[in-house]
Amino acid sequence: MHGMHALTPSRPLIMAAAVIAGAGTATILGAYFFQYVLGYPPCPLCLDQRIPYYVAIPLAVLIAVAVSTHVPRRLVTVGLAIIALAMLFNTGLAVFHAGVEWKWWPGPLECSGPLGDLGAGGDLLSSLRHIIVVRCDEAAWRFLGLSLAGYNALISLGLAAVAGWGTAASLRQTR
Repeated sequence: MHGMHALTPSRPLIMAAAVIAGAGTATILGAYFFQYVLGYPPCPLCLDQRIPYYVAIPLAVLIAVAVSTHVPRRLVTVGLAIIALAMLFNTGLAVFHAGVEWKWWPGPLECSGPLGDLGAGGDLLSSLRHIIVVRCDEAAWRFLGLSLAGYNALISLGLAAVAGWGTAASLRQTR
């Protein structure tokens, strides 16, 4: 009867949630590795791209638990749809960031604009010696032509697809 377990209706939903939680966790751990081990500080856009993972990972874990405890399928469907939308949003944000790095369009002034005239204030100038501004328009690392933002766009799109697949599977089961 081992083969019967593979055919249970909840299997695709648990698989989707597990892939999202696992791949999302691996992505965030990778970001932390680049930041804390390799010494690449994140820019403001990099930090913004982490937020959807902070939503998707715990929500995916909750979805897996919910499916296992037979919570109403509509809640599972809504949770997966929220993850899909969050990851699609993150895909757009990552593509925007990659475009800023390639100088296709301007980025936010806080991390890619010119530094204005700061005047001659003594306290301000002394405090600026200790501030590190991480630029959004300079890719700190590239592999095969893609920056971390580029890889995040691919990962986020993949996770959106998995969440969309799980949402579709959940909708088929509620009919």
